[in-house]
Amino acid sequence: MTRPITEYKALTFDCYGTLIDWESGIWDAMQPLIAHNKRDDITRAVGLEAFAIIETAQELETPDKIYSDLLTKVHTNLAKHFDLKSNTELDNTFGESVPHWPAFTDSADALRILKKHFKLVILSNVHRQGFAASNKKLGVEFDAIYTAQDVGSYKPNQNNFDYLLRKIHTDLSISADEILHTAQSLHHDHVPATTAGLARAWIDRQDLAHQQTWGATAFVEKRPEVDYRFSTLMDMATAL
Repeated sequence: MTRPITEYKALTFDCYGTLIDWESGIWDAMQPLIAHNKRDDITRAVGLEAFAIIETAQELETPDKIYSDLLTKVHTNLAKHFDLKSNTELDNTFGESVPHWPAFTDSADALRILKKHFKLVILSNVHRQGFAASNKKLGVEFDAIYTAQDVGSYKPNQNNFDYLLRKIHTDLSISADEILHTAQSLHHDHVPATTAGLARAWIDRQDLAHQQTWGATAFVEKRPEVDYRFSTLMDMATAL
């Protein structure tokens, strides 16, 4: 039987895709490259699907590379994938684009509601500097922030969730059974969170429960079960 949400002490969040609209941010950041090459055949869906594949491969290949540098390399590989001409300036601009990615319109209001009931913790695949810029758009002070730069690997590597559980116990005296992991990505979050034994709330912003539009998120053939599903974070907040 699913526990009431209010029985948990902490919500651990993925940020990008859950709180920050990374798909719009990524697509906007791809526009200079597309315009530079005067191409009109690369749609948002095609561009994001390629990003998902290339980013996933790059995170596996260079798990210790900080996210801004990793994005720079992803941009280089996106250009090669689509047979586009890029340059150092375009690659670096894409790599530094995280601070410009917008928050979802409901994120700040929903987080302020949730903050009244839970400790709020970030487990993000970006670097510390990138998240610090995004944090300014989210309207709350998080109780702990753990990034891929801290861990030395990228989700869905299980090391990231092992790190989370060690640190949240040390920093906030919270154990695994008191955590509800809250995320959009099945690939980055719900698969490894299931292995870690965490309860899971799926913020299904892509409506993957009813369709197959994966966007910038890598495809997951066998979907993990979740404890809760909400279409938006505000839906979760108002469910309290």
